[in-house]
Amino acid sequence: MKKYHFIIIPLFALFVLPVYSQHDPTKVENSFADTLLESIKLFESDELLEIALLFDIKYYMNKKPDDEYLDAIITYYLSGNDSVSEKLKVKSRGGFRRTFCHFPPLLLNFGMTDSIKGEFYGIDKIKIVPHCKSGFEEYILKEYLIYKLYNVLTDNSFRVRLLRVDYINTGKKIKPIKEFGFVIEPVKLLEKRTNSIKVDLNNLTQKNIIPEVMDRMAIFNYMIGNTDWSVPNQHNVKILLQPYGERPDLGIIVPYDFDYTGLVNADYAIPIEELGIESVRERLYVGICRSEETFNNALKEFSDKKEEFFRVINEFPYLKESSKKEMIHYLNEFYKEFDKRNTIVYQLLKDCKNF
Repeated sequence: MKKYHFIIIPLFALFVLPVYSQHDPTKVENSFADTLLESIKLFESDELLEIALLFDIKYYMNKKPDDEYLDAIITYYLSGNDSVSEKLKVKSRGGFRRTFCHFPPLLLNFGMTDSIKGEFYGIDKIKIVPHCKSGFEEYILKEYLIYKLYNVLTDNSFRVRLLRVDYINTGKKIKPIKEFGFVIEPVKLLEKRTNSIKVDLNNLTQKNIIPEVMDRMAIFNYMIGNTDWSVPNQHNVKILLQPYGERPDLGIIVPYDFDYTGLVNADYAIPIEELGIESVRERLYVGICRSEETFNNALKEFSDKKEEFFRVINEFPYLKESSKKEMIHYLNEFYKEFDKRNTIVYQLLKDCKNF
């Protein structure tokens, strides 16, 4: 075990030193304390939040501007008939979805000085994952649920809030658009909530992550059929450092962006050829290799959380029953590997990577 730490710490020196060179630990500690005084209500509830966004939707859908903010107005209800409206800016974001979607993901920019009352109080910028295309609403709801499933496992995860958005065009009248979407917890809020600092280095490997945290995330992605992530270039993951935590020498990994998973099963999701799988529904473990005992210990958490995972899906009121059954069936295929022959462990040992 001592040999393991001897290897990890020098590698992680590249990780830690730049962080501390840019952050005064006293200021960081104080910022954590200041967080306790803030009241970010947006992610404190699982209730559907109805909002309206008014902007030039036609221009947005045609141009998909990622370097140009458009003027917009957001409206939502504080309680009963008490509504609030505020000016803000919007632009498109994302890689694949920005080019593929008719209605790409949105970035809402409130500006801290103009942050409005109620649910969005204290929010500067926030991402909305909308419906992408007509008929894709089930994909969005499934992806939302995956975030909620990971929340079951750990607080070191992005929180989300479900929306129903009424998109109102400011220009020429177009057919009204009212669709589900969800907002993702801003990284700054995740940092403050978890007493951590985001690290932007791209020369890290899975060895630079706290082992039990790394294994949890990798097994979760195996369970949901997700190979669309990577540590070295921080693809669809964020790496955090907790300087006042139990393991300040190693990072915490937080996944996001789950539309390319087998559990969502989007018709546009195709795995890369190098993986050797034909469909995102085909599971492949791309985590680091561990001992059989270590994998068994990590998998116990998933066995214990099975019923809670299923409850999150079954009690979600906005997804079609057929989609719920499809999700449960896919997860059950994962749990079938928890058999007397310990098939799940041998599958992880077979697929795992030696970094």
